[in-house]
Amino acid sequence: MGNSTSTTELATAVGERLALAGHVLATAESCTGGGIAQAVTAIAGSSAWFDCGFVTYSNEAKTAMLGVKESTLIEHGAVSEAVVREMAEGALHSSQATLAVSVSGIAGPGGGSKEKPVGTVWLAWSSKNKSTVAACFSFNGDRESVRNQAVNEALNGVIKYSV
Repeated sequence: MGNSTSTTELATAVGERLALAGHVLATAESCTGGGIAQAVTAIAGSSAWFDCGFVTYSNEAKTAMLGVKESTLIEHGAVSEAVVREMAEGALHSSQATLAVSVSGIAGPGGGSKEKPVGTVWLAWSSKNKSTVAACFSFNGDRESVRNQAVNEALNGVIKYSV
C-alpha cells in the first residue's frame, strides 16, 4: 500500500495530535493488513506515540490476539460494529496503548454480499477514558482503493476521537 500525500499528511497530524494529548496508539487491522500501522510508522518520531499493531486477518487471530468473542463473530460476522468494537477494546487491553483504532471490511473484488457489499468497512476507536465509537463506511473502487480509503478514515477518526 503506497502512502499518498494525504495519508502521510494525516499520519503526521495523528502524531502531532497524539503527542499533544499524551496518547499512545495501537492498531487492530483486518482488511487493511497493517496499512494503518505502516502509515503511522512512516512518520519520524512515531515511537513516541505508537505502541503496536495487530494484523488479525482470520477470525481465529481476532479471538486469540484481541479477545474477540467467538459468539460475536458467529452472530454478527467479522465485518460488523460489534466485532470492530471488541477489536479496538482488545488492542487496548493487549498493549501499552491509551488509544486504539480497529478496522474490518470487505476490500474485494470478491467476498461481498447483498447485506455487506464490497467496500463495506467498519472502523472503531477506543481509549482508556472514553467510550468506544464505531462507524460504517461504504467505499468505492478496487481493492487497493478501498484499503487506502479505510486507512485514511481510520487516521481521520483518530484525530477526531483524540480531541
